Amino acid sequence: MITGNTLRKSLLSAAVSIGAHRREVDGLNVFPVPDGDTGTNMSMTMGAAKIELAGLADSAGVGEVAQTVAQALLWGARGNSGVILSLLFRGFAKSLAGRESASSADMADALEQGVEAAYKAVMKPTEGTILTVARESAAAAAALVAELPDIPPDLLWEAVADEAQASLERTPELLDVLKKAGVVDAGGQGLVYIYRAMGAVFSGRETGDDEEEKAQTEPADIPDERNAAGYYEGEITFTYCTEFIVIKDMQRADALSLRGFLEGIGDSAVVVDGDDIIKCHVHTDTPGNALQKALEHGSLTKIKIENMREQHAVNRKATAQKRPGSGFPYKPVDPSNEIGFVAVAAGEGVRTLFKDLGVLNVVSGGQTMNPSTDNILEAIHATPAKTVIVLPNNKNIIMTAEQTVKLADRGVWVLPTKTVPQGLAAMLAFAPELSLTENQLSMVKAAERVGTGQVTFAARDSSFDGHKIKKNEILALENGRLSFVEKDPNKAVARLAKAMIKKDSGFVTLIYGEDINDEQAAEAEAAIRQRLPDSVELALINGGQPVYYYILSVE
Repeated sequence: MITGNTLRKSLLSAAVSIGAHRREVDGLNVFPVPDGDTGTNMSMTMGAAKIELAGLADSAGVGEVAQTVAQALLWGARGNSGVILSLLFRGFAKSLAGRESASSADMADALEQGVEAAYKAVMKPTEGTILTVARESAAAAAALVAELPDIPPDLLWEAVADEAQASLERTPELLDVLKKAGVVDAGGQGLVYIYRAMGAVFSGRETGDDEEEKAQTEPADIPDERNAAGYYEGEITFTYCTEFIVIKDMQRADALSLRGFLEGIGDSAVVVDGDDIIKCHVHTDTPGNALQKALEHGSLTKIKIENMREQHAVNRKATAQKRPGSGFPYKPVDPSNEIGFVAVAAGEGVRTLFKDLGVLNVVSGGQTMNPSTDNILEAIHATPAKTVIVLPNNKNIIMTAEQTVKLADRGVWVLPTKTVPQGLAAMLAFAPELSLTENQLSMVKAAERVGTGQVTFAARDSSFDGHKIKKNEILALENGRLSFVEKDPNKAVARLAKAMIKKDSGFVTLIYGEDINDEQAAEAEAAIRQRLPDSVELALINGGQPVYYYILSVE
């Protein structure tokens, strides 16, 4: 039998292992653009679980351990790979709910339920990915338990990891793009590292010190922990920032009633009702009253109380020195308007564009810095609207944003924008006098009509879509597809504009990034203007975005 403490140690080991191997997993990404790579996203997602597991008692059963991990991964999921990982463990936790220990049959069933949860949540599952590796390894576990009901859990998990490895090696046969690049699926490789590390603990081995040391190279550009004074802006009305989680007593729990009480003793009350827990936050002068009331709805965990007045002076200087957009300084507010907006974007100029178009809260993120579910959820709760429209503006953030729909205390609709130009076009199409349904339709159509060009650099040597690419060469992307390789960003954007601008084009926007100076941008603008028909307008904007030298919007 696997005890809760053994499962906890196995998952801590898994977090360390994926952290140690994240660069290797990143390197398997076929598309050579710099982005929020798979290994980094899986590592940061598991890192969220590592923080929660570190504070869990050794006496916790497998059900509590699995639920703790599932909740942490849900809030901390980053990128598509992180979301899928969280979905796998969500089903895993539901299967083990209430158990103190787990047999081989229990573990096999948990794996199968995890796969079922992931496949149900992904609209168009792609085989040859992490989903395939999870499904085939879970099927192997089920078959083995059926054949050998008394097989020890460590031997079962060894077979699971072996089948995951075999499934991973078959992924190039299922996805032609992997076969052409000569690599296996990155997400699948990450899952193999996670399963191998868990199995090592089940077999009585621990993660080596070399992996622990190697794993300390986690990126630090997106903070995971914030204290109360640095996190909230504005005047401090109530002294204590009080946060806690209620583990529901299903007979008595009433999230709506609890929220009403918290609103009556303070401000900035946020109550998120989950399947088994209620996550609470409030600013109040009487935190004891908040906790006492919460006990009427279940047991408490993750209690955090901070004196904001005491910490405010200490944190003001540090907060002022933060890189713009590096944190998420949102203050939760109650819904008052009908519709509000949250967008994900990087670069001061790009963020300003969205704010000028009516987006109240812009989450800093995009390529190389995918925000977590919790980051986006915080921005939603800081938007005073009954329905919040979220614009991810990156294909690797859409699934993360969609996780907030069931977590938010207000209506959320995710408009699946894959690029900044799509997001901007959607915002331009919004009309306050129209209904939500009418706006949804017009915003989707507007996003689909705009063409997006991007000029960036190759993050690694690669062979992709018929192109031999060397690291740091300039890549020109048209609507997400690699169009050509160049040596100079300005030559690339002029050539890209020529290819994208059609007879019926009416408006072109050229957004230049932080690595392009004003003189270079003016030269690029002049080169594009020479090719423009008289009927087409051109606007030049300093977006200040990282990663992309230029973003081109063609409407």
